[in-house]
Amino acid sequence: MATLSVLKFNDPYGAERVMVALQGMQERELITLEDAAIVSWPQGNRKPKTRELHGGSAGWGAFWGFLIGMIFFVPFLGAAIGGMSGAMKDVGIDDDFIKQVREKVTEGTSALFALTSGATAVDKVVDELKAYDFEIISTNLPEEQEQKLREAFAHEG
Repeated sequence: MATLSVLKFNDPYGAERVMVALQGMQERELITLEDAAIVSWPQGNRKPKTRELHGGSAGWGAFWGFLIGMIFFVPFLGAAIGGMSGAMKDVGIDDDFIKQVREKVTEGTSALFALTSGATAVDKVVDELKAYDFEIISTNLPEEQEQKLREAFAHEG
């Protein structure tokens, strides 16, 4: 099963930098990046820019288009259909997920939506990602792994 994680960065280019890092980890077989999408929202732009990786398997493009469209481009659509059900909820995408992403990814920020699987060296992945400043908005990792990840990236205030 693929893990969907959303990482938020406090600048419009952070997601792009971490995408490059993840691709490097994939080349070294530390992680399998099934697919990913980047949302970057430079200061002064009315709407965010999106870029999809279209990695491992075809068919994710429609998923990213639907998901990102619901969050950023047609927010009223989510309310109109009363939230997501079925398969979308199975991967951790519900009204709360959409609301969190919409509230946190704003002008001047960026987000990386990553579908990963088979992290063979989770500790190495975490160590490499510690060089980047980001917030984990959402992940559907098992609770124990998610807690470890959040603790590893907790920022002292």
